[in-house]
Amino acid sequence: MISQEMASRINAQINREMYSANFYLSLAAQAETMSLRGVAAWLFAKHGEELAHAMKMYRYLIDQDAVVQIGDVAAPEAVEPSVIEMFEQTLTHERGVTACINELVDHALSEKDHATNIFLQWFVTEQIEEEATVKDILGRVRLFGDQGQALMLIDNELAGLAKQIGQAQDTTAA
Repeated sequence: MISQEMASRINAQINREMYSANFYLSLAAQAETMSLRGVAAWLFAKHGEELAHAMKMYRYLIDQDAVVQIGDVAAPEAVEPSVIEMFEQTLTHERGVTACINELVDHALSEKDHATNIFLQWFVTEQIEEEATVKDILGRVRLFGDQGQALMLIDNELAGLAKQIGQAQDTTAA
């Protein structure tokens, strides 16, 4: 059985995941206004992933017979309309999420809550992937630039990645 303190911390993380979804949705809208449909599609796919993370935690709390408490979700701050800035902010954001997940794991271990520790390992692995993906995109944007043909190629690549994310989400929802 999960402690009230651990449940409270997971509830806070649910809110952070919902904030993350809004963060990505806000960036997707910004990319749309910049006519970067591939970037927008990738960011929108990430929005869906973040909502799925929140629901995974929601389901875990329900399965642990804990109370789910959804709090206010803050609006994300505006990001400068630059692809480099958007992905720099995304990397900063994901590193913050990683720190929060690590704190949850640390707390689960301090409570000897083995079930929650095992549950959270999926998120630890997910954050490794999230940060690596964003670092890769950001590295290529920095290397090739965020103008002209280089930006068009990155935009097209992200459109393809968005489709892959969508297909992965479709198979896990089934």
